[in-house]
Amino acid sequence: MKPTTSPWENEEHEMLRDGAAGYIESEFVPELERWISQGRVDREAWNKAGEAGLLCASVPEAYGGPGGTFAHEAVIIEEFEYAGIGLNFANVVHSTIVAHYILNYGSEEQKQRWLPKMVTGEFVGAVAMTEPGAGSDLKAVKATAEKDGDEWVINGQKTFISNGQLCDLVIVVCKTAKDKGAKGISLFVVECDVEGFTRGSSFSKIGLKASDTSELFFDNVRVPASSLLGEEGTGFAQLMQQLPQERLGLSVCAVAAMEKAVQLTTDYVKERKAFGAPLINLQNTRFVLAECKTEATVARVFVDECIQRHLRGELDNETASMAKWWLTERQNVNVSKCLQLFGGYGYMTEYPISRMFTDARVQMIYGGANEIMKEIIGRGL
Repeated sequence: MKPTTSPWENEEHEMLRDGAAGYIESEFVPELERWISQGRVDREAWNKAGEAGLLCASVPEAYGGPGGTFAHEAVIIEEFEYAGIGLNFANVVHSTIVAHYILNYGSEEQKQRWLPKMVTGEFVGAVAMTEPGAGSDLKAVKATAEKDGDEWVINGQKTFISNGQLCDLVIVVCKTAKDKGAKGISLFVVECDVEGFTRGSSFSKIGLKASDTSELFFDNVRVPASSLLGEEGTGFAQLMQQLPQERLGLSVCAVAAMEKAVQLTTDYVKERKAFGAPLINLQNTRFVLAECKTEATVARVFVDECIQRHLRGELDNETASMAKWWLTERQNVNVSKCLQLFGGYGYMTEYPISRMFTDARVQMIYGGANEIMKEIIGRGL
């Protein structure tokens, strides 16, 4: 559970936190080892999460959601991390990213068609931005969508797609006009039972092993005109508008991971003995944990401020980029320091700190590599 109460939390959030923590602990934590072995969570887990109210917490009631805010999303993100599951269950992609593209840019018909199914877990969402030759540089995507009468024909390849094996719908970033740069990019919502859509095998990764990550292939995939999300040519602007929330979600996860690592390590060094006394008695142990505790506390204050800004509609791209690069970097540094205090046991996979170490590394890569975050910040100087 969370070590401190944030200024954006109220009694409703505390009730959600208690319920989410108990449900995740009883229903999902016992399955984690099996999910890791099979390389994906059970498809039924998404339906269970929907029944428990853990999906799409900020989707309005008009579209089947509970009508919460990003604060409710943050509570759920944190509780998955405190339980040791983190982004192995890729709810951030489904609820915090995909649902909000549809909510913000979809027509009324699109929102009524897809959002209720995402709330219940009947549909699992994914977003297909990255390609073999285009990652953080989204203007360089090569996947195309060409108009053919009342349909669009999509061709291309996407890679490193979270929820790629289990998704029922995917938002696809495509070029609709090759000579217009950013204004030639559009977003499409593709239901995955369409002809011409195929999935590659799930990648073997060093971390987040229960989160299925795949290549997706689009071979003359025909979708109706109603699959276009918003207006043609506005896809890049839509991506830029939604990326701050995506990066904030990753930042929330990073801070919760830092707090969890400090808690796990403090408990361990009080029990583990060296030279006839608990490790906590050694000055080096106390100093390392003092550094980690301090940085986790500073990180908490910063992410809480970002959440409050976002709830007011004031979180800008530069601040979200600051949060994403600094918090995910400190997550990696602090988890590594904590692992060191476990000694050889920290290198054993049965110890949660080892999994936290490998899971943390991708945080500095996806959602826009941290080098890109610094570039965004630097441009605003």
